[in-house]
Amino acid sequence: MSPAGYRYIAQHALSGEILSPDLPLADVEFGPELNGPGALTAALAPRFARSRPDIADEGNVLLYVERDGALRWGGLLWQATPEDRTLSLEAAGWSSYLQRRHDIHGELDGRGPYVYADPCKVIRDVWDYAQSLPDGSLGVTVDGTESRAKVGTPAEPLRFAWWEEPVLGDAVDDLVAAADSPDYTCDTHWGSDGQIVRRVRLGYPRLGTRRTDIAFTSGINIINSPAIPRSADEFANTIIATGAGEGRSKRRAVDSVLDGRLRMETVLALPDVKGTDILASRAAAERKRRQLRGTVEQISIRPDHPAAPLGAFQIGDDVFTQVSNDWADFAGWMRIVGWSVRPGGSEGETVTVLLERADAFQYGAAEA
Repeated sequence: MSPAGYRYIAQHALSGEILSPDLPLADVEFGPELNGPGALTAALAPRFARSRPDIADEGNVLLYVERDGALRWGGLLWQATPEDRTLSLEAAGWSSYLQRRHDIHGELDGRGPYVYADPCKVIRDVWDYAQSLPDGSLGVTVDGTESRAKVGTPAEPLRFAWWEEPVLGDAVDDLVAAADSPDYTCDTHWGSDGQIVRRVRLGYPRLGTRRTDIAFTSGINIINSPAIPRSADEFANTIIATGAGEGRSKRRAVDSVLDGRLRMETVLALPDVKGTDILASRAAAERKRRQLRGTVEQISIRPDHPAAPLGAFQIGDDVFTQVSNDWADFAGWMRIVGWSVRPGGSEGETVTVLLERADAFQYGAAEA
């Protein structure tokens, strides 16, 4: 067993054979992310790699991180690079596989085209198609989440043209890019039968929820002194929201306040929005967001502190964050968009949490 209760597992991507139940990795760093695969980097001693070349077979090996009996991360090995006296490994979560898959049949082999379709369904169809082809399955399951978002219209259906060789990963990225779209993250855990579950979690109107049972606080579980950057580039007290239409018929709403600061304007382009009331609401929300100055982009926390232990929070959660340093104080709700864990090193286990202002996300009531 690796230090701090960690174990690293290697598995053959196609056969499912466990190649190593306790891979001797060093310099490990891993973590998930919002609307992305997450990543792992590590080093493997050459003597082990030479004796078991199947362990470092890039593109054909799955790597997992287990901490105190719980699987915390899983993904596909992409690179194995010799460097000095180590073999450097780079892996990425399940959705990274779709960047190397294309629609070679067109319309996802009869699943499309899509008109007023739920993007959650299209994401499931993308995975179903990718994993239906010979030697193309990672055994990934996708949540059955449904959303109120829609993609494709009778005039412009969402299509997958085989002659364009569409990249399936790019298609999923597009489906989660809009403001009113679902979120996803890659997940791995032990199933009730003792087998490894590889999963894509979908959330609508968001992943995660607002947490009142945990917190990030300087002097308690935040161990660094993070910067609180402030920039006029992102500030605005006037929002010009534009919607559907062309020329003089284009919908528009302006939201502006006098706040004792120089007027700063930003255009918010929403070409699919037809209602002026919706435009006005979105402009007001964007103006309030951009008037807030200062943020905290990342923090380092104590992984086992009861205020917010590793494993207690999820991607997408809002956590109240209080940071104090020599320059400024910050307090507000922050959304977790990723984290990375270093199991070892001179400082022991460390966790870096990536944050964005919770008010930067326009979503309705949270779903668990």
